[in-house]
Amino acid sequence: MPIQIPDLVKPWFDDPEFATIATLLPDGQPHLSVVWVERDGDELLVSTVKGRRKHLNIEKDPRVTLLVYPKDNPYSYVEVRGTATMTEEGGRELIDRAAKAYMGLDRYPMDDGTDNVRVVVRITPKKIVTLLR
Repeated sequence: MPIQIPDLVKPWFDDPEFATIATLLPDGQPHLSVVWVERDGDELLVSTVKGRRKHLNIEKDPRVTLLVYPKDNPYSYVEVRGTATMTEEGGRELIDRAAKAYMGLDRYPMDDGTDNVRVVVRITPKKIVTLLR
């Protein structure tokens, strides 16, 4: 049975709150990145670029953890542990939606003039831990 994101913390994924994603480096140490996140039902979407450290780590080991704590209540948090799958399909659209939500822009400008290939990281929760204060 799929793990469901608690209703109380869904707004943290629906609003532009920053998240930290942990992936595993080849030597097993954690690698952390601050990311934008979007919710798709009970799965979470994160954008990255093909060939970047996150992408390479997830290719090797799909286990990830994502942590969000809202800026207006930093003593509360939700931790989502799960597995990630990746696809290039929808990569540009995801980063443009995130740019709209987080930057107020219709298009994400940082890839312009590059050969970046955008990837959608889809996280399926296996365990969710929350602390609400």
